[in-house]
Amino acid sequence: MQTRCGLEPRALAALTVILLVAAGLAGGYFWAGRPEPVRAPEIVRAAPAAATPAASVAGAGPGSEPGGPAPGGSGAPGAGGAKVVVDVGGKVRRPGVLTLPAGSRVADALRAAGGAKPGADLTGINRARVLMDGEQVLVGLPGVPVGVGPGAGAGVGPGGVGAPLSLNAATVEQLDTLPGVGPVLARHIVDHRTEHGGFRSVAELREVNGIGERRFADLETLVRP
Repeated sequence: MQTRCGLEPRALAALTVILLVAAGLAGGYFWAGRPEPVRAPEIVRAAPAAATPAASVAGAGPGSEPGGPAPGGSGAPGAGGAKVVVDVGGKVRRPGVLTLPAGSRVADALRAAGGAKPGADLTGINRARVLMDGEQVLVGLPGVPVGVGPGAGAGVGPGGVGAPLSLNAATVEQLDTLPGVGPVLARHIVDHRTEHGGFRSVAELREVNGIGERRFADLETLVRP
């Protein structure tokens, strides 16, 4: 190399040193940039279970932190749900105005009133019917349609005069006394009442099988919901 490049020995030695230093630096750079295995982090153990709300309430004292469960708080399901108010009268042990959960049936109203008195006639009462808000349930009163319905106690017995017959309270026998209504049609009216949860208007009488416009016109002034 000295003969070909015309370098002096000292210059050649200096060039050799520079090349060796450059090679060392390059080797160190590539060695530092090599991939290294990374150790996976250790799994953090679950924290101890927090104290149950019951224990927290039991241990709460005058110095309890704000925001904790309040003693005596209401947690019953259904609190604040829809309600119906009904008037239960007649031959029951505890007659009066009762507030029941929405969707309650006549049987629930009778049970809340203490049940019917011994000897009370429940034949004409549909105890499976869903209650409507503001209706009246009368049990075993003579001269009054036996059954359930809004204002049911305002009517009169079969053949009576002065007040329309309640579609929601009348029995099959009472409906049979209406003009043009026989036992079969009376049974259709009661079945429709049971299936649809009662009549909300006299106009719904048109939906009963067997009642056309002409017959409805004859009955319209003689009945009420």
